[in-house]
Amino acid sequence: MDRSFTAEDVRQAYERIRGYVYRTPLEESIYLGKDGRRYFFKLESAQTVKSFKIRGALSRMTMLTEDERRCGVGTVSSGNHGSSVSYAAKLLGIERAVIIVPQGTPEAKIRRIRFYGGEALIMGKDYDEAHVIGMEYLKENGLTYIDPYYDDPMIYGGQGTIALELLEQQPDIDTIVCPIGGGGLITGIAVAAKSIKPDVRVIGVQTEACPAMIAALRDKVFYEEYPVTGDSICDALLGGVGALSYRMLPGLLDDIIEVREETIRKAVKHMVLNEKFIVEGGSATTLAAVMDFPGRVGGTNVALIMSGGNIDGELLKRIICE
Repeated sequence: MDRSFTAEDVRQAYERIRGYVYRTPLEESIYLGKDGRRYFFKLESAQTVKSFKIRGALSRMTMLTEDERRCGVGTVSSGNHGSSVSYAAKLLGIERAVIIVPQGTPEAKIRRIRFYGGEALIMGKDYDEAHVIGMEYLKENGLTYIDPYYDDPMIYGGQGTIALELLEQQPDIDTIVCPIGGGGLITGIAVAAKSIKPDVRVIGVQTEACPAMIAALRDKVFYEEYPVTGDSICDALLGGVGALSYRMLPGLLDDIIEVREETIRKAVKHMVLNEKFIVEGGSATTLAAVMDFPGRVGGTNVALIMSGGNIDGELLKRIICE
């Protein structure tokens, strides 16, 4: 499906969701800044449900028809989008929200889905398999699908509202570093940020375990599914890419960096022990890029998007003790 997406979608989304979401903090690091560079953390990890995903979910769900609300909603998620759909349903009085999650989804994310009233159903060994099985289930049960990242401009618009806040909080930001999973977050941010400040640099980051967007843009192939190599702590970034982001990112990205899982773990540890913020592995990819490629990231006033904080407790303990 060919859908357009513009900065106006972001502005309209912000008007719809601003009464429901937090204006998350933008905190400067006292540890990273040197050589005239300043680094700022945009803490979506402090967002309600501990993830940026609530922005896109609410953007879409505030536009549901009465029939769609009555039938209920559903989605397929590695956790954060699922808890966001569950929470948004609770806020908006939608009685049924079904979330399909793959095996291995952190227990913290499943608990959060159920806490807000959603049904968490485990299907499939990984995200791509869960998506195939889950979409059939949602269709059979007549649920309105809430797209996590594929091509819905209302979802992308909600994610892009982060950029509106960010550049209002610190207008001197010249570089934005953002994790990439399906691509909805970085596409929304890039469209919004470049509409305000055309020369701002937008840099994407992916884990070495699943560099789907890097491969898609390199090969000029839309990888709707993509394999995971080895173990990863970036559960939110695994799987294929979104169709809308695949089409739009070549004209928006200034660079895209692949980072090592080893460095991502170090970045999570740094955020907890030094910066005093709990973030999940996918978020920490942005810091990992700075750790391994500071010159390539570049910039003078650099914003690192910390997209979520729903890291599994036992995993966090192991990382801290490494």
